[in-house]
Parts: sequence; C-alpha cells; structure tokens
Amino acid sequence: QVQLVESGGGLVQAGGSLRLSCVVSGRTFSSYVMGWFRQAPGREREFVTGISRSGGTRSADSVKGRFTISRDNAKNTVYLQMNSLKLDDTAVYYCAASNVLGIPSKGLDYAYWGQGTQVTVSS
Repeated sequence: QVQLVESGGGLVQAGGSLRLSCVVSGRTFSSYVMGWFRQAPGREREFVTGISRSGGTRSADSVKGRFTISRDNAKNTVYLQMNSLKLDDTAVYYCAASNVLGIPSKGLDYAYWGQGTQVTVSS
C-alpha cells in the first residue's frame, strides 16, 4: 500500500513563499515519477510540475520561474518550493506518484495520490 501525505500548506500574502512536502510510504519511492497538481474551486485539476526518477523536471508555463520541484530519495519526500505567489495560485495542492515513463502531465497517469493541502494566497 502506497500512501502519500502532503504538508506545508497555509495562508500567505501575494509575493510570499511556501514549501510543500509530500512523504511517500514504502521502499520504492525512487522508482516513481512524482508530480504536483492543484485544483482551485470551480476549476479542473491541473498539472503544476513533475520530477523524473533521475531528477529531470517539467512545469506548467504558469509556474515556470516561480515554483521548483525537488526530491530526496533518502527521505522518500518530494518538495514544492513556491515563490512569488499570486492570487491565482490559491488551490488545493496534491502530490501524486506515477509508474509511467517520462513526466506525465495527465492525472490519469498517476496511480497514487495524497489527500491534498490547501494553499491560500491573499492580497
């Protein structure tokens, strides 16, 4: 059973920063491609960024230059550093694990999901 637990969400002012963490249970963390998704009220879930098994990354245009994904295989943890936060970044953020090749941007390609953590950006 693979479990993902996110943490680090909260309320932050526009322009501020937050770092999300996602701890993955099990001994095969390094074999997963990891991704972060988000879903704002009334909107569809969207891909934010992902990191391959070897550390390559892929990000949505809306967060390039502001968000950075990283992973620590020794700690079974993936991080999302979010800088220069905007009001539009307000959403529930989910981490997810995938067994497919590459860094998929479709949620259907991710087999395991966390419960989500709320990020609220205020003006």
